[in-house]
Amino acid sequence: MATESIEQVMAKAEVLIEALPYIQRFNRKIIVVKYGGSAMLDEDLKKSVIQDVTLLKLVGFKPIIVHGGGKEISKWVGKVGMEAQFVNGLRVTDEATMEVAEMVLNKVNKSLVSMVQELGVASVGISGKDGGLLKVRKKYSDGQDIGFVGEVTEVNPKILHDLLERDFLPIVCPTGLDDEFHTYNINADDAACAIAKAVAAEKLAFLTDIEGVLKDPSDKGTLISELTLSEARSLIEEGFIGGGMLPKLNNCIDAIEEGVSRVHILDGRIAHCLLLEIFTNRGIGTAILKDEDTKFYKGEV
Repeated sequence: MATESIEQVMAKAEVLIEALPYIQRFNRKIIVVKYGGSAMLDEDLKKSVIQDVTLLKLVGFKPIIVHGGGKEISKWVGKVGMEAQFVNGLRVTDEATMEVAEMVLNKVNKSLVSMVQELGVASVGISGKDGGLLKVRKKYSDGQDIGFVGEVTEVNPKILHDLLERDFLPIVCPTGLDDEFHTYNINADDAACAIAKAVAAEKLAFLTDIEGVLKDPSDKGTLISELTLSEARSLIEEGFIGGGMLPKLNNCIDAIEEGVSRVHILDGRIAHCLLLEIFTNRGIGTAILKDEDTKFYKGEV
């Protein structure tokens, strides 16, 4: 029994030693975490995500959370007797829906702030409207008007840098203002990508409801652990990437081209997926990196 106990302790030590080079490499570096999907609805998963991000903060990272809230917005739109409408997968956001969306997103935002602070880390929740963080223009879907949905045109990251320098963990709600100071809802993936580029993040991590990038979407065994920019472009050009993964992978490519060192697409349905991806040699999702960077896992694409 004593021998088994020692083996368990040694296994924990090995995990910590494996994490050490990653902690050293990314100490004081910014990581942007886009938080959405099922991980926002399941309380246990929500707790594990917040624990992961808090741990990243405590070991020297500078995390920023950018959260969504689409499923929660749809729930509340139904509760107030309205009907959610979508065009090409994008929510039609009229003035009444925008009012509900902003209320829900702010509620989610402050809930996440409370969870972080409960773990002993100071956090501040802001929206893209605060400090002129996210400036937007009206977004159209194939020429169709979808209401108060915004496309990010400019990011002023000063408020984020100020919070990070003062040792706060910023949590960003994806709303922004246009030139006339109208409020717009922003796709959280787009907001996270724009923010990651503006703050020159070392890493951008998307928590999703999929395993990562699959060469064959019907076969989970075709998960690609690491992709260079050239390989990612080839997969798109050859027609392997479609549906909701296409804009997400394009966001990843855009972020890498604009200076983000590495982008991760993770299955947020797996508890502690962030820690497993960032602090282990293999990881569990898909990492997108520059062509000249060294792959940790020598798999085939």
